[in-house]
Amino acid sequence: MRANYKLQRLFVSESLAAGASVPLSETQSHYLLTVLRKDDGAELLAFDGRNGEWLCTLRRDGKKRAILMAQSQSRPQPKLNTLRFLFAPLKVGRLDYLVEKATEMGAGSIEPVMTAFTQNRNISGEKLQRWALEAAEQCGVLAVPEIVAPKTIELALDSWDRDIPLIFCDEDSAFNNPIDALQTLKRKGFEKAPVGVLVGPEGGFSDAERAMLRSLPFVTAIPLGPRILRADTAAIAALTVVQATIGDW
Repeated sequence: MRANYKLQRLFVSESLAAGASVPLSETQSHYLLTVLRKDDGAELLAFDGRNGEWLCTLRRDGKKRAILMAQSQSRPQPKLNTLRFLFAPLKVGRLDYLVEKATEMGAGSIEPVMTAFTQNRNISGEKLQRWALEAAEQCGVLAVPEIVAPKTIELALDSWDRDIPLIFCDEDSAFNNPIDALQTLKRKGFEKAPVGVLVGPEGGFSDAERAMLRSLPFVTAIPLGPRILRADTAAIAALTVVQATIGDW
């Protein structure tokens, strides 16, 4: 069922159910009452990431606070997204864009990975979570991705579940077409199955990192065409081709 984009959507942390009364934060109340000038009784949609999307009625709770009254479920909660997105954090000006697009593309988890050439090592999980929630609100997403604490690439690979394929974008591949490698995974039964996508930093993976990745049996290298892509563009391209070939598209 597609999202209703005519109504304002809002993420809430408390559980939604028929008849539930959900208090809004001061920031959310200010946005709805003062910025959007929503009237008492206005309808909007809310989701909590667990119980689907609900049609709610806005009620004032004093001069500056508001609550939502859940009326009926408009969309059920979808199955958990099993696509894991691992990435080397970019500069701050591009990082929010990357998290936003990964959320839109159906990432079930967003996992910063520190590599030899990672440019941004000061990662705020709170900011990553906020960007993911904002993207979910704007794009009709109900399954908000999990934000995982940063790891070194060595630790990420060492702790990886060997039964889950990990696809990494190899800019030094001798081929241009990623479909052949992904079709091989599809024939092995990994269509719509848990899978990870790893995108390196703007400087690419180091030779040692590339050799380490290629030595692991659960890792599949794919190219992304004949052009040099920025890291954030490469991430979107990789997520797109994976979702279209073995994902939920």
